[in-house]
Amino acid sequence: MTELRGDGAATHEYRWALPSVLLGDGRAGGRVRRSTRDWIVDFLLFLFACGLTFLSLIELEAQRQPEPLVLIEQVAGALACAGVWLRRRWPVGLAVVTCLLSSYLDLVGGACVVAMFTVAVHRPIKISGPITLLGFVTIAPYVVLRPQSDEERAWALALGVAFTLTVFAWGIVIRARRQLIWSLTQRAADAAEEAKRLERERIAREMHDVLAHRISMLSLHAGALEFRPDAPPAEIAKAAGAIRTNAHLALQDLRGVIGVLRHSASDDDGGGGACGDGGDGMVPERPQPTLADLPALVEECRHAGMDVRLDLRAQGAPEGLGRNLYRIVQEALTNARKHAGGAPVTVLVEGAAGRALSVEVRNPLGVRHPLGVRHGGRIPGAGAGLIGLTERAELAGGTLEHGATPEGEFVVRACLPWPVETTTEKDDDS
Repeated sequence: MTELRGDGAATHEYRWALPSVLLGDGRAGGRVRRSTRDWIVDFLLFLFACGLTFLSLIELEAQRQPEPLVLIEQVAGALACAGVWLRRRWPVGLAVVTCLLSSYLDLVGGACVVAMFTVAVHRPIKISGPITLLGFVTIAPYVVLRPQSDEERAWALALGVAFTLTVFAWGIVIRARRQLIWSLTQRAADAAEEAKRLERERIAREMHDVLAHRISMLSLHAGALEFRPDAPPAEIAKAAGAIRTNAHLALQDLRGVIGVLRHSASDDDGGGGACGDGGDGMVPERPQPTLADLPALVEECRHAGMDVRLDLRAQGAPEGLGRNLYRIVQEALTNARKHAGGAPVTVLVEGAAGRALSVEVRNPLGVRHPLGVRHGGRIPGAGAGLIGLTERAELAGGTLEHGATPEGEFVVRACLPWPVETTTEKDDDS
């Protein structure tokens, strides 16, 4: 299993059992210290090289070779076995030296096998291939120069080729497996980063849809108070109450988004709990609006002075579908309030399961609220509302169109798929 440290770096539950190449931190860019598994493997390969050297020494003594040659063999074999501990730092150099020495000496054969295996595992084919070819080439001088019978030469040639091929193939397989594991790890890390990015975009889109609506309502009522400072106390109190209500709702929506962010952060930190940060507690997530909340949204806009007519011809839409349509209508009404505050707005919603859920929001162009004429400006905006609506509709599998019509109206039209429910509540209960 993989966990996260406090600094966001990955840790592994069985770190000791993994090779160091799979534990490297690519961001650091430095060498990684050997893991416990690496030390175990290095020790076993050292024993393997010593074992082959010992077996070759027994055979060498049986051949009754000259004493100077035996001494050279022993010194070279001991140094080659000791050099196995340097195989990770200088694998290519160790392989070249041991291959050249093995062209005549017996006791360096074990270290030569380990060195060629290391090159095959830790170096690409363009390097391990020539090293393996060098190993094949050095077999010929050994077979020719050492005094042996024809049968012994044949066995030496066969064993040399078999050992070289086996070691090279085994190293290539291990290298390919490690590359596969590394690529899957990187792919999982990239997928996690992409999921975080998409979640941030979703939260940003939700904040824009909610807060833009609330803040535009605040701006509208505040503009009314500024335009009519001599209004009756009852109207001033009504506008102030609307400002207070929308400010309170905006704060609630903002606290809901912050609660989602805190919840995600606590999950990323290992589920530390929301109650452990000084008793602040987790902010509960507010119920998300659905298709049934559209009349309340329209009524809220009417209280703010907009002329909105709602024609709702669809009922019972799924929660996710209804929420997407609600946000689309909310942003469309916000745009109409910003750019054509005095124009009547018509909202038409229709659809049924198995077909599609569509909405059309239209308002005449060129009509401005008296407040807008008085102050000569519009409610500021980032200009990303319609872009966000298009992305929301596309993520839901639908389409969204907007623009002016030849009749002099601005229309926002969206169509979202409404799948047929395959199960009923009765079936679920059974």
